[in-house]
Amino acid sequence: MSDIKNNSFVRWLSRNPIWGFVVIVFVFFSFAADHFFALQNVENILVQASTIGLIALGLTLVMINGNIDLSVGAILALAATVTVDMQGWETLAFLGDWVLLVAVLAGLLCGTLLGGLNGLIVWKTGVDSFIVTLGAMLGIRGLVFVYTREQSFYASSFAYSDFGSSSIGPLPTLAVLFIACAIVIHVLLSRTVHGRNTYAVGGNREAAVNAGIRVGPHMVVNFMIGGFFAALAGLALSTQMGASTPNMGREYELWTITAIVLGGTKLTGGSGSIVGTLGGVLAISILRNGMNLMQVPSFYVLVVLGVILIAVLALDKHLNRRTAQEPAL
Repeated sequence: MSDIKNNSFVRWLSRNPIWGFVVIVFVFFSFAADHFFALQNVENILVQASTIGLIALGLTLVMINGNIDLSVGAILALAATVTVDMQGWETLAFLGDWVLLVAVLAGLLCGTLLGGLNGLIVWKTGVDSFIVTLGAMLGIRGLVFVYTREQSFYASSFAYSDFGSSSIGPLPTLAVLFIACAIVIHVLLSRTVHGRNTYAVGGNREAAVNAGIRVGPHMVVNFMIGGFFAALAGLALSTQMGASTPNMGREYELWTITAIVLGGTKLTGGSGSIVGTLGGVLAISILRNGMNLMQVPSFYVLVVLGVILIAVLALDKHLNRRTAQEPAL
């Protein structure tokens, strides 16, 4: 029985090698960084992971689909700005405490619609998603600066500001939210028709069309899910800060894509998992936290992650080339 369990674990680890890396960096910083095991520091790691992790959940679907969304950081900023700003609107004062719910729904709707718009443009124009979402990233970020006039907005609801620092039992509320969302998306990918279609479209779009999958609307739905989670991450981040700033979410798209690729999702689509993405998010969060505890300048973290990402992509390319050259049995 133990041999069967060991073999199962080895097979699981071979499919999700990022978790081996997570263990390595965890053990390394346990010895190298002071106070790494302190309860407050563990909570910090979980909260940091939740923001990038929420974006990664939606973006994993988009990337398995064979697309990419570079606008998630800008969507995060706009959703947070709309939500924080609406809390102080005099025209909504008659709602009383319910204004917070309306503001949150407006922020989430904003992100979902922008994600859907990206998907619709990719579908109807046939332009590569990299180009479409690069333009969206610049345009939405500019819209945030126009909306805010380059000023920060501060939350007027104490309940909103307190949410980011609250806990459910021993875990931060934001970490619980992230874990719950991860379970939902994992089930969506692994147990539903939509999840199977996501892999099918990313693996071979022409074959998916021939199989009767409505590829265009399917991609739009995944872009909408990606936009929703980017907006949710924006709300989560602004509850921690008690405010929103025009620069919120800058470079988050790069952090997120790095985490997803480290987790095993291919840039060409058709392969990936939420379990792998979780490992990638956790690896990056531990690296950032551990190097900060060791007082390593933040730009060195970018250097290390850049080297790791390039190495992973080069290895993946090499393995794919070897697989393609091997004769079929």
